[in-house]
Amino acid sequence: MGKREVELTKYDVGWRRVVRNFSPSWFSVTMGTGIVSILFKIMPYNGAWLYYLSLIFFCLNILLFGLALLTSVLRYTLYPEIWGVMIRDPNNSLFLGTLPMGFATIVEMWVFVCVPVWGDWARTVAWVLWMVDTVVAAAVTLSFFQHQLTPPSMQQSHALKSLSRFTAAQLLPIAATIVAAGTGAEVAEVLKDSQHALGTLLTCYVLWGMGTPLAMAVLVMYYQRLAVHKMPPREVIVSCFLPLGPLGFGGYSIMYLGKVARTILPQTNTLDPAAGPILYVLGCFLALIMWGFGLVWFFIALVSIWRARPFPFNMGWWGFTFPLGVFAASTIQLGEELDTKVFRVLGMIFSVAVILLWVVVACGTARGAWSGRLFFAPCLANLKREAEESAAEEDAEKQT
Repeated sequence: MGKREVELTKYDVGWRRVVRNFSPSWFSVTMGTGIVSILFKIMPYNGAWLYYLSLIFFCLNILLFGLALLTSVLRYTLYPEIWGVMIRDPNNSLFLGTLPMGFATIVEMWVFVCVPVWGDWARTVAWVLWMVDTVVAAAVTLSFFQHQLTPPSMQQSHALKSLSRFTAAQLLPIAATIVAAGTGAEVAEVLKDSQHALGTLLTCYVLWGMGTPLAMAVLVMYYQRLAVHKMPPREVIVSCFLPLGPLGFGGYSIMYLGKVARTILPQTNTLDPAAGPILYVLGCFLALIMWGFGLVWFFIALVSIWRARPFPFNMGWWGFTFPLGVFAASTIQLGEELDTKVFRVLGMIFSVAVILLWVVVACGTARGAWSGRLFFAPCLANLKREAEESAAEEDAEKQT
């Protein structure tokens, strides 16, 4: 027993415990904080004081993302064996999608806040940052297929083997390209070079096509899981809000892409002169349809949360903020494009709800981080098992 305590003490106290247990799910904090900064900026009934709040949250988000990225680099540099275990974990690896999505909120706020003030060089920085985010997002989304096609013999013992273990977290790596598409549309809008803007716009349509249809397929599977096996466990019940992410930002993205296409396509003489307006109208109607579909999933999430109460606080609570936040952003954009007061009011209500949820979840996270309870990575349990299996294989080879 004493030997076991010494072994645990080496890695399970102090900074080593924090670094070793700093899982990718911590980037969901930057997603939630980032969407709050964006909502403060785009609220329909706005004021100067909200602009300054958006700046404060923007700076806070940069700080949080920098700390999360630095800690992650330390984690895989000091303990490289954790990377392989994390990648092979069917649940933990899904949260890699939170990294590019959290970074995308920083790029988006850079476009909203820094480009109007700092001009041309800020545009170039935004474009470069978006390209970095796009590469990472596409890699994460494509890795989702690689993981799904991995033979069962190569997966870990707790891999997803039945529909009952299927959760909406499967949407996280897929949503990364959808978020990159919407962010890219905003970047394309501020680029001065029309050819650069056109290339960015077309890339964003490809990114949207990579993520949105696949997200719909996952939603079909998730609905079947709910119909057959009912609600997920209380520990992951907040994941019921995740479908709002690809539906909310998917609608926002296609609508904003159409808005930008209406200007860029005629400027570059791309396709027919009517192509831009057609894409704009189609984008608005697609966004409206996706908003309605999202409303259904919002109702399902509310019912699930109500029936599962009370449920324990964990990092999954950040699933309240970003999905509902991007749904609010889509609502606000619909109000702007359709010039409808109903969507503006609903967007304001959703935005206030997201901000209040952020306060609740941030306070819970601060308490959990201070006590150390939230620094827990279940995939680390696989390190010992893999070491034992490797030792057993070596012994078997020696005996033969």
